[in-house]
Amino acid sequence: MMTAPLRFGETTTVPVALGSRAYDIAIGRGLLAELGQRIAALKPGASAAIVTDETVAARHLEAAEAALAAAGIRAARIVVPAGEASKSWDRLEEVCDRLLDARIERNDVVVALGGGVVGDLSGFAAAILRRGLDVVQVPTTLLAQVDSSVGGKTGINSRHGKNLVGAFHQPILVIADTALLDTLPAREFRAGYAELAKFGLLGDAGFFAWLEANWQFVFAGGSSSGSFAREHAIAVACRGKAGIVARDERETGERALLNLGHTFGHAFEAAAGFSEKLLHGEAVALGIVCAFEFSTRLGLLPTNDAGRVAHHLAAVGLPTRLSDVPALRTTADALMKLIAQDKKVQRGKLNFILVRGIGQAFVARDIDPAQVREFLEQTLSR
Repeated sequence: MMTAPLRFGETTTVPVALGSRAYDIAIGRGLLAELGQRIAALKPGASAAIVTDETVAARHLEAAEAALAAAGIRAARIVVPAGEASKSWDRLEEVCDRLLDARIERNDVVVALGGGVVGDLSGFAAAILRRGLDVVQVPTTLLAQVDSSVGGKTGINSRHGKNLVGAFHQPILVIADTALLDTLPAREFRAGYAELAKFGLLGDAGFFAWLEANWQFVFAGGSSSGSFAREHAIAVACRGKAGIVARDERETGERALLNLGHTFGHAFEAAAGFSEKLLHGEAVALGIVCAFEFSTRLGLLPTNDAGRVAHHLAAVGLPTRLSDVPALRTTADALMKLIAQDKKVQRGKLNFILVRGIGQAFVARDIDPAQVREFLEQTLSR
């Protein structure tokens, strides 16, 4: 169920209860300034390496370095190109080598300052370097604050598909400074909003209804009412994901529900070449609509639910039809090959996250590939 709203200006802490690997998610405005003191409290005497991308570095790197310096923390900087293409073997090797060049030791910390790409890439480097370094996630996009920074999934992409190479590596702290979202381009914010909506659609119908009524305030930010709505939405999503991760850290059951829209969406991303042609959140929006429409086709839910979801995502400016992405030129057969590489495939059988209604997602096992191909053919023809 949806949690009570935050008060304006309040900082909230969401615990992720994982025993010896437990950590906190700190949510609020201006928290980047506390980065150094929070790390020093967790790891006295540690040095740090900040991994970020060129876009985020221009906006926030100096402030992060100043926060570390104020706490007496030595910090190196590693800046990678922005964009999904940085989730690659070559970039992973570069980050690992530069961490070693900076003499980052096992008792030091990697700071992932950026969106989902930076968080996944640097988290994976931390997982494998010296057999495991601590990582602090400082997500700078809405998508990363509500989804990818929480839960310990790290990884890179392969020519076979998205996130197929990686490791579970929990952070020791997540700092979600909502003020960092004020500089986020509108398209990036919309992409992140898809993950917010996803959380309501998979298990919290009340939260989705709240988003339908308040999404303009979430987008507005800045003002007291906008900031309240934005921070409230982020806190709800983080609390929900933290609970799921605590119950199913390695995705053997319930956590798979967080992949609503992702089986279709990852295939769309791969077909678009993991490029700016289609952002991850945009692909998730398309995938969510497909999941609801496919569920309708299988007789699992009323048609009006799928229409309601598509209407809301379109209202905020997200793509809801493949024809909304002219650069996405593919075929049903090509998409089926990509779907066959999805991490939810078990012994060659297709598994999807489908729905019986808004807030009622479930794992559907052994879906007939012929039904999926027919659905994709009709979807591509519209």
